[in-house]
Amino acid sequence: MADVRNGYRESIDQQRIAAIREICRELPQACGDFLRSIAVTTGTFTRLAYAMDLRTFFTFLHTERVRFADKKPVLYDDGDLAAVTASDLTAFTEYLTYYIREADLQQDKPRAFVNHEVSIKRKLCSIRAFYDYLFQNQRIPANVTLLVELPKIHEKPILRLNPDEVKRLLHQAETGEALTEHQKTYQKLTATRDFAMLMLFLGTGIRVSECVGINLSDVDFEENAFLVTRKGGNQVMLYFPPEVAEALAAYYDERIRIEAQEGHEDAFFLSLQRRRITQRAVQNLVKKYAKIAAPLKTRISPHKLRSTFATNLYNETGDIYLVADVLGHSSVDTTRKHYADMTEARRRMAVDYVHLPEKGTSAAPASEPEEAPPATPKRRRRRS
Repeated sequence: MADVRNGYRESIDQQRIAAIREICRELPQACGDFLRSIAVTTGTFTRLAYAMDLRTFFTFLHTERVRFADKKPVLYDDGDLAAVTASDLTAFTEYLTYYIREADLQQDKPRAFVNHEVSIKRKLCSIRAFYDYLFQNQRIPANVTLLVELPKIHEKPILRLNPDEVKRLLHQAETGEALTEHQKTYQKLTATRDFAMLMLFLGTGIRVSECVGINLSDVDFEENAFLVTRKGGNQVMLYFPPEVAEALAAYYDERIRIEAQEGHEDAFFLSLQRRRITQRAVQNLVKKYAKIAAPLKTRISPHKLRSTFATNLYNETGDIYLVADVLGHSSVDTTRKHYADMTEARRRMAVDYVHLPEKGTSAAPASEPEEAPPATPKRRRRRS
């Protein structure tokens, strides 16, 4: 049973490990040493992100910095890594704002990349972590990355759906009435699935990766609960409200009559190809319905539905720790920063506590009485 339940997760991890190893073949040996050193403490998703960031950095050094052009990155030794300067890192920061990656096996033509504050900071943090490893293991004399400041992240308003937009989103998934004729052809086949999936996002706040990883054997309709694999591989039971249970049960009745393709028999959410639905497919269907339900909010994604759930839960309970626990955050600061719209709520509360006199009712304060001279102290009579 354990193999069946965790098969999808293990398959994804194996694909990421293969991708990490493929990237490391292009990088200095020290990169592989670093990634292996953190294998016990990090997940495959995190290590793959590190590997991709390191590839971008060493591609930059080889193609943009003359001192590193004579060798391919795979031939760089610890001496070459120690030769990186703060100037190189500053140039790399600017390079990240816009660069073009040459064609590779995954793409048949060059592709342009644009990074903003958050992405640039993440990539610089990856390079800093790598150099921390080198310095702590005495492979370089100093950690030059500490000399370069990370970009300041400017806060942006939390993007989420309001109650009316949520209703329109679910209505479109259920009826498809505002879709194009071509879209309606497919929507008729996936309406029950799409509605159940959107209800699950809005009713539990799960991540898209967690959603596609749900198995039939993970769902317990008697307890209105399901097993979900969090980031890092931890598994927890989450509970869903009756409305979500009804939507999931309706799809479950359809799902058990579908003969899934080999290797996808236990997947809860299937594509029209009878395979486990992909994250990209889920993102596309959310975008499709959100474009109609909230046309001015062009960046609605499964993650924004997660934000919608989190903010609604906080507004109903006022319990930020409950929200953090349900979302699977290890730090409540992450929840406070990205999901619960507490700062605006607190600013609104200010008007209830500050009271000023109305126009025409204020009066000049009475003048203070003149200060009386201090009384002369009485002398004590001496006893004879």
